[in-house]
Amino acid sequence: MNEAWVERWNDRYSTSEFAYGEEPNIYLKDQLSKLKAGTILFPAEGEGRNAVSAAKLGWVVSAFDISIEGKNKALQLAENHQVAINYQVGELESLNFKAEQFDAIALIYAHFPAAIKSSYHQLLDHYLKKNGLIIFEAFSKKHLDYLAKNEKVGGPKEIDMLFSIGEIKADFKNYEIIELVETEIELNEGLFHNGQGSVIRFVGRKR
Repeated sequence: MNEAWVERWNDRYSTSEFAYGEEPNIYLKDQLSKLKAGTILFPAEGEGRNAVSAAKLGWVVSAFDISIEGKNKALQLAENHQVAINYQVGELESLNFKAEQFDAIALIYAHFPAAIKSSYHQLLDHYLKKNGLIIFEAFSKKHLDYLAKNEKVGGPKEIDMLFSIGEIKADFKNYEIIELVETEIELNEGLFHNGQGSVIRFVGRKR
């Protein structure tokens, strides 16, 4: 990833306020409430709101992002809540995760650059145990229509960084689909996710 991309996220996370709030994503919270705690990975975790929430539920949490500013705030948030998370900074292929290390991987608004998003999904699959779960929520390609009406809802402006149901099926083709929907939701997450948007929600179990 280029330096401009890294700087963009360092800039977003460098303020005292949390860009997407301190509370966990609602869909993730709902899905984790159904599961027994185990090991979980949070890619593109930013300021740590979801990772810290999982740690409070007893999960052994790993996370990564390209932003050192995000990591710093995530570790402070974890300290505030008296939990521990293992947070690395870097690109996925350079990190030291192991094959079948995780019981679950939570992709919550993990909008990777278009050129690598599918290859990242396939690499993440390598780190998930058999029968492990992918929990996914991110903006759909239809979201551009919502963004045009309300920039406060946030999300990428490049259609190739957004998702379709077909892309998810292709990227996670060896998964039992527990849920896969495209739906309109109302977001209220910090400074940058506010208003109606279109998302893909996916829960899949690795075969």
